[in-house]
Amino acid sequence: MIYRTLGKTGAQVSVVGVGTWQFGGEWGVDFDQATVDAIFRTAKDCGINLIDTAECYGDHLSESLIGKSIAEDRDDWFLATKFGHHFNGNFERSEPRTAADVVKQLEDSLRALKTDVIDLYQYHSWGDDEIFADDVQAVLLKAKDQGKVRFLGNSVRGKGDSTDQIRKSSQHAMDAIQIVYNRLRREPEDVAFEVCQQQNLGVLARVPLASGYLSGKYKPGHPFDEGEMRGKWHEVEQRDAWLAEVAVIQKDEVPAGVNMAQWAIAWCLKHPAVTCVIPGVKSADQVRSNAAAVDLLV
Repeated sequence: MIYRTLGKTGAQVSVVGVGTWQFGGEWGVDFDQATVDAIFRTAKDCGINLIDTAECYGDHLSESLIGKSIAEDRDDWFLATKFGHHFNGNFERSEPRTAADVVKQLEDSLRALKTDVIDLYQYHSWGDDEIFADDVQAVLLKAKDQGKVRFLGNSVRGKGDSTDQIRKSSQHAMDAIQIVYNRLRREPEDVAFEVCQQQNLGVLARVPLASGYLSGKYKPGHPFDEGEMRGKWHEVEQRDAWLAEVAVIQKDEVPAGVNMAQWAIAWCLKHPAVTCVIPGVKSADQVRSNAAAVDLLV
């Protein structure tokens, strides 16, 4: 494994982490504790130390599974979670975002994660008109003073339109940015990454496999189930365009014999602004495969 410093935090994190949205049960698989335990045992064996989760991945369900899994070796992990949403099922969310809401969510997350401190506590896709509210900022800074939170971050919306938020990060005690970045979604290269580097912000690149489009499993015209995320959120024309682009990428950019998913993870990590990628995993085998992407960096 390779490790990088997460911006100005000084924390050393593995360049490949574990994303855990799937533990919340919205991706067609219900995870039991034994499966999650195996995932984190394997992650640790591979040298992975960063876990990213959120309050709304199954109404703290993902956090609860993680908390039980790492309770015995909590200090070996860099644990990131988020606040500002509430799980309503089937990819639907409400947005409790008052100062009181944030206090409650923090306490609920600490309880679910079975920990006294969250390493990186991240705003979860907040709008420009609400993210820097003084009363919310005050409760977050108090949580830092109390030792309940080590660092603050911002998981920005995935539309490439959050540059203004990122510009204001340092003046609002932000230490890290989480952003959508992959070979199909390169918007952060335009401005956001430059701003992150100027402010020495750690960068967590989420969706590095472009929701599976870059996994190498799907060919143009693949009939995605309309009940799952790609069918629910992506128009047929967009899906077909991305899959056509992936076919060209696989032909022209991925070296022969190289696993495309590993290539896609390594591709993200080659940008100097990126600290860590956080692909989701459904099994211990996927953890091993993701971790092996670092072999393409040396």
